[in-house]
Amino acid sequence: MAVAALAVVVLAGCGAPPGLGEPTGVPTHTATPTTPAPSTAPATPPATAPPLPTVTPTPDAGLVATACRNGPTGQRVLRLLRGRAGVLPANVRVQVRTGPLCAGDWQFTVLTVTGHEELQVVTRGEPGAPVLVTAGTDVCTIEVRATSPAGIRALACDAGPANGPGA
Repeated sequence: MAVAALAVVVLAGCGAPPGLGEPTGVPTHTATPTTPAPSTAPATPPATAPPLPTVTPTPDAGLVATACRNGPTGQRVLRLLRGRAGVLPANVRVQVRTGPLCAGDWQFTVLTVTGHEELQVVTRGEPGAPVLVTAGTDVCTIEVRATSPAGIRALACDAGPANGPGA
């Protein structure tokens, strides 16, 4: 108990720690509000989002093959095959069964050849002067797979070879 009494006496003599007692002789100061100086920056209007443009979905010309609007015509493809390409002899009867279908600057045409299997034709280039890429019953060549638009590739490669009479 003597230890407890000694502790009380020691602590009682200390008093309040410095800075916690009542301030003496400290002047009191009342702050007066100041008005802000006029700003030189222009007032910024509230931020608003720009109006959203009307979005009209347009399919990519290469994703889907559609009927060629500006050619080539089926007759133009036949002239190409009977001309310099030498794929069709002049005496063979041929009819355009499908196409030409265009995707990008590529075209796909299916021809019915009397007495033979259907002939698939892949061309590319300007409508008035298409260039033969390949022709046959299976036109899914490396060039077609690697460089043609998806719409042509789907017709030439995903559909499989053309089936002729009796197949």
